[in-house]
Amino acid sequence: MTYEHVNVKKEEDGVVILSLKNPPMNALSTSLVKELGEAIKEIAADRTNRAVVLTGEGQYFCVGADVKEMAAMAMSGNFVEEAPKVVAKGHEVFSSLESMPQPVIAALNGMALGGGLELAISADIRIAGDSTKLGAPEVTLGLIPAYGGTQRLPRLVGLAKANELIMTGSMIPGPEALRIGLVNKVVPAGQELRAARDLAHTIGAKCSPPAVAAAKSSIRQGLSKPLQEGLKAEAEIFQKQVLTSEDLAEGITAFSEKRPPKYKGK
Repeated sequence: MTYEHVNVKKEEDGVVILSLKNPPMNALSTSLVKELGEAIKEIAADRTNRAVVLTGEGQYFCVGADVKEMAAMAMSGNFVEEAPKVVAKGHEVFSSLESMPQPVIAALNGMALGGGLELAISADIRIAGDSTKLGAPEVTLGLIPAYGGTQRLPRLVGLAKANELIMTGSMIPGPEALRIGLVNKVVPAGQELRAARDLAHTIGAKCSPPAVAAAKSSIRQGLSKPLQEGLKAEAEIFQKQVLTSEDLAEGITAFSEKRPPKYKGK
């Protein structure tokens, strides 16, 4: 499918590049969020897709909500009625990204602010440039990070640091984001997409898609459960999704034969 505000490009090894396309700063307009949700569903449904790289075209990853669109909504007098619908759609789309069976690697170029940061932390892995700025400035606009930021950020970096970032609205550079665990890796500015693609191709070429999907599901489910319940969920996923896959037999056979596995994603 062709989209106006997102771009989907499939590469070898089942790697998909999903790019935000709303110049100049890839603001999250309602039309972009809608198309992003449609693209996520399309990518997730195709099990030949093995890994996803999420990035922003141009100079910036994403600067958050479309403030001009919000201002127009406010001036129309419909903000109180319409804003909850916008937030609900954001929750729906970001959660669909988070729950994709494929691993999602966010390549953060330039700035990842507000809703852009909330989108990034819905991915599984984040790679930022050393000059990338990350932050949740919503409170400086009289808002809160309502696309899941108040919930995902504390789970990712801890309560104290999340409180600081959200309540001050301050921005931090890539190296500081790495130090607090907000991103997985920092690379020289301009190399974010290359590094994310390299990682995605490693996953696509070497790892069993059912095993990766099962691992992702187990991790995500366990985050919201006490340890013993998480262990039970892990065991169920192992039995129902891993032991029944054809890739398991191929992986064990390839290991014993000292050759690279040829996974079919089944």
